[in-house]
Amino acid sequence: MSDSEQLVIYQLHIFILGISPMIWRRIKTKSDSTIADLHYIIQIVMGWTDSHLHRFIIYGKHYGIAQIGGMWFSDDPKVVKLSDFGWRGRERFLYEYDFGDNWQHQIRVEAILTPESNCFYPVCISGKRACPPEDCGGPWEFMAQKQEYSLRYIASRCSEIMEEGDIPGNIEEMYELRQWLMVNHFDHQKVNQRLQQYAAGDKEMLFEQEIV
Repeated sequence: MSDSEQLVIYQLHIFILGISPMIWRRIKTKSDSTIADLHYIIQIVMGWTDSHLHRFIIYGKHYGIAQIGGMWFSDDPKVVKLSDFGWRGRERFLYEYDFGDNWQHQIRVEAILTPESNCFYPVCISGKRACPPEDCGGPWEFMAQKQEYSLRYIASRCSEIMEEGDIPGNIEEMYELRQWLMVNHFDHQKVNQRLQQYAAGDKEMLFEQEIV
């Protein structure tokens, strides 16, 4: 950042379109963060595993981290800073993840703030509900499956598995049942631990464990 540029904090509200009740996060990140940083921050705070292609659509232009066999972007995501966009309060843009399931995240600039010396950035300051399971089919399919995997169904199926006495043989189903059991849970503390890990430059293991 040049001497003429002033570091500010963007407070962003992120939510997945097409889902009710809303799955959302509120974050604060520095204006000298890059598009690549914002991609990883969104992956961490939402709880995705960075297993699919993605793109930002900002002022009608596409940005993101190119992958072999995927989209190509004209700008280096490690060079483009958030400050380059000159955002103002209440502006909105899109982040798309997994073009098969088509998870569209609307991002709104809620506030432009002065950095606080006693705070670390990026930070997630609030949020609700876990993100959908990867590869579950998109918003409509997620809503249908969420209704199918009711607490009553989960309790009944877990009871059946316990009676059968073959938990190892049903471990994949048990994991899936757990995902749906935790669908309304958001671990704010764990997310911020991951963000601190990212900010410290330790990117290993970030997406190898589930964030719920």
